[in-house]
Amino acid sequence: MSARITVVGTSYVGLSVALLLAERNQVTAYDIDESRVAMLRQRRSPLVDPDVEARLADPDLRLEVTSDKAQAYRDADYVVIATPTDYDEQTNFFDTSSVEQVAADVVAAAPTAHIVVKSTVPVGFTAGLRARLGSDRIMHSPEFLREGLALHDNLHPFRIVVGDQGPAGARFARLLAEAAQDSAVPVLLTDSTEAEAIKLFSNTYLAMRVAYFNELDTYAATHGLDTRHIIEGVGLDPRIGTHYNNPSFGYGGYCLPKDTKQLLANYADVPQVLISAIVEANTLRKDFVAGDILARSPRVVGIHRLIMKAGSDNFRSSSVQGVMKRLKAKGVPVLVYEPELRESQWFGSEVVGTLAELKDRADLIIANRIVPELEDVRDRVYTRDIFGADL
Repeated sequence: MSARITVVGTSYVGLSVALLLAERNQVTAYDIDESRVAMLRQRRSPLVDPDVEARLADPDLRLEVTSDKAQAYRDADYVVIATPTDYDEQTNFFDTSSVEQVAADVVAAAPTAHIVVKSTVPVGFTAGLRARLGSDRIMHSPEFLREGLALHDNLHPFRIVVGDQGPAGARFARLLAEAAQDSAVPVLLTDSTEAEAIKLFSNTYLAMRVAYFNELDTYAATHGLDTRHIIEGVGLDPRIGTHYNNPSFGYGGYCLPKDTKQLLANYADVPQVLISAIVEANTLRKDFVAGDILARSPRVVGIHRLIMKAGSDNFRSSSVQGVMKRLKAKGVPVLVYEPELRESQWFGSEVVGTLAELKDRADLIIANRIVPELEDVRDRVYTRDIFGADL
């Protein structure tokens, strides 16, 4: 049975969910950003994601896009909230104001609609929101998506988690499962607070794994050992495996840094050592990488891309930026090559227009991931990349 669904927010999470559900349902994508709305109406993607671009180009796509709030909420069975929840360093919590505002608007405008929060929130947020708004029609359903592969991960999900064990939660889970291209996707219906915890603990585990192999690499580099051989030998144990094991400058991107900090904040009254160590390890890793670069006495350092991974246009909280700040603090001139930037300066560093200029002016080029376009200057590239993969 199809449903009338409104998705609020058209970034990675919201747009991929809207396109996923539009295959079988009447879907409206709502955003206050008029430029994004205009692009989507022209069937152009506002983000880099091959599957999103292909789906938008499908002439049979049934997706309405609007910036009209009243039109968006009218007659909706479900309203999916996918607005940003950036981590606030002052409060040590996510900024959930946009989620709260949308939920309040929906309760007022469409009181029979079920609200599904896809935005990442603190543990216990949804229960508190229900109490504040006097509504039991709010649930949390975490997303587990990679930037640049958001629609792909919705079409081929590892699991579907919905924080509502009643009929509304079961129906929403069924809508997601029916839209997926894989059969027999594991579905878990739980309470919303547990669903919130699943999201934060999942991302913190991934961050822990990144931090573990980074610290292994730090040890090997410090003692002149072969990192590749150690990781390969460790990974031959099937309990450990060979996934998520490629050293980097640290975990970064939009999700892992903020989600680990939020989970740590949720531990305020709970004994722990490991969670805080994961957060601290990421800082120490950047210290090590910067120190290792400084030991090479570079005259000018070039930064090859600020993005976290190949196929993404997003460099929010990317680990290389932390390394860059440490180098600049020691007085090392830094040039930045990032095609996604339109500015001539990035936090006080010159942005060069071409890769050729970066290669010509920098005597050391740092790259979180090695790519073919750097092979001709491989002897001047500093990276911790071993396996040539993002994970």
